[in-house]
Amino acid sequence: MERFFNLKQHGTTIGKEFSAGLISYITVVYIIIVNATILAVAGIPMEAGIIATILTSFVGCVIIGFWSNTPILLIPGMGLNAMFTYTIVQSGGFKWQEALAMVFVSGLIFIVIVFTPLAKVITSSIPNSLKEAITIGIGILLILIGFDNAGIITSSEHTLLAIGDLSSPTVIITFIGLIITVLLFIKNVPGNLLLSILITSVLSIWFGGSGSEGLSFTTPDFQQYFGVFGQLSWGAAGNIVFWLTSISLAMVLVFENIGLIHGHSKMLKRPESSKKSLQATAVSVLSSGVFGTSPTVASVETAAGITAGGRTGLTSIVTGVMFLVSILFIPVIKMVPASAVSPILILIGVLMLQNIVNISMDDFTESFPALLIIVLIPLTYSIADGMAIGFILYPLMKLLMGKGKEIHPALYMIAILFISNFVIQYVF
Repeated sequence: MERFFNLKQHGTTIGKEFSAGLISYITVVYIIIVNATILAVAGIPMEAGIIATILTSFVGCVIIGFWSNTPILLIPGMGLNAMFTYTIVQSGGFKWQEALAMVFVSGLIFIVIVFTPLAKVITSSIPNSLKEAITIGIGILLILIGFDNAGIITSSEHTLLAIGDLSSPTVIITFIGLIITVLLFIKNVPGNLLLSILITSVLSIWFGGSGSEGLSFTTPDFQQYFGVFGQLSWGAAGNIVFWLTSISLAMVLVFENIGLIHGHSKMLKRPESSKKSLQATAVSVLSSGVFGTSPTVASVETAAGITAGGRTGLTSIVTGVMFLVSILFIPVIKMVPASAVSPILILIGVLMLQNIVNISMDDFTESFPALLIIVLIPLTYSIADGMAIGFILYPLMKLLMGKGKEIHPALYMIAILFISNFVIQYVF
């Protein structure tokens, strides 16, 4: 294990990797229920959606763990599952089987890009200010998700967002958990994030915020799942919108993952790992269509495992195995309360905000598009949409200011593709 993962070289141990893998699993396990619920709206049976999400996450984490030796997690992406269900199936009028075929095609396009020089061209064309902005925007999104899950903030008819019920036990325990999490992190206590989750979970159960009622081991309904596995339909392949939508989905996948993996690689201080991480991600997307779910992405919660000390692929493999084991006891997964996970997400988000010092504020043509990305990722609740606005405005502003020569030609193409994506998404 030492020889394969080079644990000493990366300053880690088997114990640290297992702990980080467990923490990573706890922070992303919500995707099992959430993703299956969204897929159910598209027509995929709930039980089948749960199994598809688990198997896809298991395979994705194992692939990237072995292929790139990084602790990056590959799970069905929030936002992309909404695009699958609400944009492609409901608005586009495609069947979920046809949408799975589009996921497969987008995976093929993704593979062509990342296994050829195209990936290097695209990556080198993106300015550092935009790369940093993506990381920061994702950090704010994590903070927002953490506060929202805990009920500290809620939706509001008049002000968009508002403070939730501060007298709620969940909110109170989340604040206590946040203090515990920050103190353990500052003191660099071994396994601090996992310890924080355990302490906060116990407090939640103690004060009635979570309980063990209804715990049971269940046998998954594979018979239902076999009606989803491999059920790609090419009935709409003669429709030009089928291919335009597939290309649009692939484009979102490429740029979202480039941004996410750049941020994770920077946290690891291993930028050279980006190429293999992207390759593993593309293969995972291809498998998503076969397993019966929306595309996987390099999860933002990967930062939890990195912060907890995960440095190699062993972390992601442990997380993947935990996903596979969880197929037997979904009720146990639901015991970990939001008040235990939210403080972790908030802490990680705050840590990611530190990258803002790397954005130069002297040149407004650099800072303005970057700042819009930072603001729009959390406001739109979409990494892809937030990125798109910044990537469109950046070359436009440079051109209007007579600085067009500073732009890599590929960035113009990227901007055009993002505009095309908006046209397909909101016009057709």
